[in-house]
Amino acid sequence: MQINKIISLNCCFVKHNLVSKFSCSNMSEKHLQPKFSQSQVVELMKRLYRLTPLEIYSLPSYEDQNFHVAASEGGYPTQTALPTIFGQLMSLEELDYGYGCQKYLVRLLTYLTGTMVCKVSVTSQLLYETGKMAAQMDTILQKLEHPYLSMLQRDNFIWHLSRIPMLEAYINFFDGDPLQEVVKSVIHQFNTSVIPKLSYFRKCLNHSDLNQMNILVQPNESDGHRISGILDFCDMNSGCFIYELAITIMNMMLEHQNPIEVGGHVLAGWESVLPLNKPEKDCLYVLVLSRLCQSVVLVNYEIIQNPENKEYFMFTRKNDAQILSQLWELGSKHVEKIWFQTAAGWTEEDKHQGKVI
Repeated sequence: MQINKIISLNCCFVKHNLVSKFSCSNMSEKHLQPKFSQSQVVELMKRLYRLTPLEIYSLPSYEDQNFHVAASEGGYPTQTALPTIFGQLMSLEELDYGYGCQKYLVRLLTYLTGTMVCKVSVTSQLLYETGKMAAQMDTILQKLEHPYLSMLQRDNFIWHLSRIPMLEAYINFFDGDPLQEVVKSVIHQFNTSVIPKLSYFRKCLNHSDLNQMNILVQPNESDGHRISGILDFCDMNSGCFIYELAITIMNMMLEHQNPIEVGGHVLAGWESVLPLNKPEKDCLYVLVLSRLCQSVVLVNYEIIQNPENKEYFMFTRKNDAQILSQLWELGSKHVEKIWFQTAAGWTEEDKHQGKVI
């Protein structure tokens, strides 16, 4: 993942072919102080160092030109676990805060600056960048090597998108709710249209929780926002690329006033990195519905079990029930037409300049 670097970039004049520090200039005899623009610095950083500048400003200089550059090495910044004084990344602690002694895992993570997506206006450009980021992240995670990587298989993890049939055990908590029949129908759709195609889904590691509070953004130069960080890998598991896309679309729908239009913009960003194969395309609609069902059913169950935390649970849910009903009523043909036509409508100019919905 991305590692932030604070760099002092020095550009000096080259005289008699003697180069000091990072040099770039006219090769004439006359001494000329460099006057590189910020866009030229960005190009140099990317081409020469494979670093993406996040922030650039000029520093004082006498006969050369200096810049303060906050840059990154591909990918996106994530939090890092800090070791305890004993060298452990986590510590098992036994504490009593009124309910008897319980054991808890404690860890300390570095802080990432930025604003959560739920606190900014979500434009089509940000949706595109979110889809692109999700695909890039899963591509990077696929290269991960670790002796305990098999632990991420998580066969009984209820939030895993392959575990939709497990929702049947929670249906009774929805007695009397009109959504109960919708959830049952989606589970049936998953069993009949997704499970037979699972072998065609490309496997990878999923972040699995790219929601409105786990994606950080910062203002960009065009009055919009760029993604500046990714939080919370606690739900990470062995899954499929298409799962990450479906989860990301569902979460971004919660943040937009026109949720049905969201999928096409996220899809366009995703396919700029990793185009879907036909079975994945065929199942995208049902997978997004399935994730909505997980949100509606499991969060509702958590509210019943832990009513004292209802405010937080309801914030994460937002209007998921309404979107689930709307998406189901519109049907796959209508929704897929919107998504795939919207994704196909992204031009190269749109990708660099953005467009507004």
